[in-house]
Amino acid sequence: MSRAFVNEDQAAAQADQPVERRISEQSNYVTALGLAQLQQRVSALNTLRAELQSQGEHADKQRLADTERDLRYFNARVQSAQVVPKATSKDKVQIGSRVTFIDEHNQQHQVQLVGEDQADAAKDLINWGSPLGRALLGAAPGDEVVWRRPAGDLSIEIVAVTPEA
Repeated sequence: MSRAFVNEDQAAAQADQPVERRISEQSNYVTALGLAQLQQRVSALNTLRAELQSQGEHADKQRLADTERDLRYFNARVQSAQVVPKATSKDKVQIGSRVTFIDEHNQQHQVQLVGEDQADAAKDLINWGSPLGRALLGAAPGDEVVWRRPAGDLSIEIVAVTPEA
């Protein structure tokens, strides 16, 4: 048998394997809620994997492979999670704080700083390690900070810091 056919067989087998999810290099600081959400995700994936495995030969092999990949990722995220103390300060932005700020166009915004896996911009949950998160972290009401964005820097003023609920 030609080596070319062997390599094609190996390439086809590897093509069925999902690409591993990249784990961030930033510290995995999470809120208590963020850790609970990660643990719920692991539990749901374990349940799904068990259901898929119970189907034996009839299981969707690609879905099973994707589920196992996601389990590796979320288990690693739970293992590396560093739960931060609950944000209690009104004087300084912490992970977990809700922050109200005004941009240079006089528009008011409110966001909450959370861990990377909990972040959801549509819900105003911002990763503490993002450019906006880093600009806000440690700031106090009345401070003006620079949000370094690809579209250009934006000066913002912190109006209020609300502790975690």
